[in-house]
Amino acid sequence: MPPKQEDQSQFVKNSVLYKEFLAEREEILKHKWIESEKVGADIGFEKALLDWIVKHRSSWRDKRIKEARAETKAAS
Repeated sequence: MPPKQEDQSQFVKNSVLYKEFLAEREEILKHKWIESEKVGADIGFEKALLDWIVKHRSSWRDKRIKEARAETKAAS
């Protein structure tokens, strides 16, 4: 018996990968807003995405990994 659509949807929403995707997307949207404000016009999602990946993604991910490790240590 295949899982119900609602069950699959809930599984995706609870997955770590999906949560990371949402967190990354939120950072990209913040970056888009900041950069658009600087130039006085909407720079678009694609430009913001590429700029954020090149300039900020590595350090953002490193910070997230360190925070996750700290939470794991605190929980044990």
